[in-house]
Amino acid sequence: MVVSSSFPTLYSLTQCTPDLSPDACFNCLQDIIQQTLKWFEGRRGGRILGVRCVVRYETDIFFVADKHTRYLGPTDSTSSTSPLSKTTGNGSRSKTKLSIIAAVVALLMLLLCSIVGFVWIRSRRKGKVLLQDNLTVNLQQEEPFVWTVEGNISSEFSLFDVAQIQEATSKFSEDNKLGQGGFGPVYKGKLPDGQEIAVKRLSTNSGQGFIEFKNEVQLIAKLQHTNLVRLLGCSSQREEKLIVYEYLPNKSLDSFIFDKEEKRALLDWKTRLVIIEGIAQGLLYLHKHSRLRVIHRDLKASNILLDKNMNPKISDFGLAKIFSSNNSEGNTNRVVGTYGYMAPEYASEGLFSIKSDVFSFGVLLLEIVSGKRNSGFRRNGGFLNLLGYAWELWTEGKWHELVDTSLVTEHCKSELLRCINIALLCVQENADDRPAMWDIATMLSTEGVPLPEPKHPAYYNVRVGNAEALNVDLDVYSINEVTITVQEGR
Repeated sequence: MVVSSSFPTLYSLTQCTPDLSPDACFNCLQDIIQQTLKWFEGRRGGRILGVRCVVRYETDIFFVADKHTRYLGPTDSTSSTSPLSKTTGNGSRSKTKLSIIAAVVALLMLLLCSIVGFVWIRSRRKGKVLLQDNLTVNLQQEEPFVWTVEGNISSEFSLFDVAQIQEATSKFSEDNKLGQGGFGPVYKGKLPDGQEIAVKRLSTNSGQGFIEFKNEVQLIAKLQHTNLVRLLGCSSQREEKLIVYEYLPNKSLDSFIFDKEEKRALLDWKTRLVIIEGIAQGLLYLHKHSRLRVIHRDLKASNILLDKNMNPKISDFGLAKIFSSNNSEGNTNRVVGTYGYMAPEYASEGLFSIKSDVFSFGVLLLEIVSGKRNSGFRRNGGFLNLLGYAWELWTEGKWHELVDTSLVTEHCKSELLRCINIALLCVQENADDRPAMWDIATMLSTEGVPLPEPKHPAYYNVRVGNAEALNVDLDVYSINEVTITVQEGR
């Protein structure tokens, strides 16, 4: 739209999912456009994302114009056609529908441009320079298909059409299937520009559902760290719920450390230490350095993805919980997670905190050092979980027997000993005894810092079965799913 010489050309896009009627599309777009003044003052570009509709405007063209692209001027009007009117006469239904949609889009474009023009003029009068970064926002309305993501999210985040993802994955071909998680199957795909993607598709048989889907998109869209997987976008149309991530060619950590020989041997100690430190930095960001404190609740080897350089990326935030910066603990009547990685206070009482993630990190650290799974661990024909085995060796001074036999340990004994010590500190039964991630990061990076002697770990004398998703309800004295119970300064 061109308003005047003093106001730049504005390129805008509105879009609704195909299943919405014109009336519902109009209402959805109208609701989020009305929030423009609140979110976009002083900005020369912005995007408002909803599950069913999206609005975006920029001063630079961001789409490919074709013969159907319409350029509006200040004298254009849609007053002759109401978006809710019904065409009469001999016109076909398809033409009626197209006319209604065209009127809806034109009216909303004029509304958006008018609001942005007002913001532009008001900002100029106040002497503001519109050179800030573009802003992307999700809003939560009472209607079901718009949700909130407050604050800036990645500028690369996009709403995809299901047809786009189907084409990228060859209609979710089995040949493109990368694996299966609690959310559902994961597929490899390629976008028209050649970018490779990984697509998580919510399974109808999944223990997770729309709440977890929404939670993951809301959360990971706001988090940006080199050790967190990068979200590219999502799609939610009818029964299809899809999350699109960057594709990481080396897949997940468990496919390496639990492999019989070949792939496990590719992870020398130097590479494993980089992975350990990267996971620690990712958790440190979640617990302390992000704007909100985030508890992952499902940290495990299969949720650690590896890029082409074997750098770790924490993934799968469907079960994560967000707290304000000075809260660190809550409880829930719905315990979800994975056997073998869950802290005892969470598994038995529904209490979770940053120390729950620390426990999971400790289990993961022992698995990386030993090349053995905690769940289903077998020794001498009987069962003793990995935590119990590590504790037994530690108390007997035989810690070196825990180390993966594929590792050459001659020049890294002190580092291995230190990592086992840190792991046992993380899996102590009492949550108060476990160190926080900022202490763990220091322990890993500063070899000269003396380490305390660990107390006995949780589950050290019980069998832990095969790793599988846990989803149970507990009888707790709270009417809410989450109750904040502990406050802690940052």
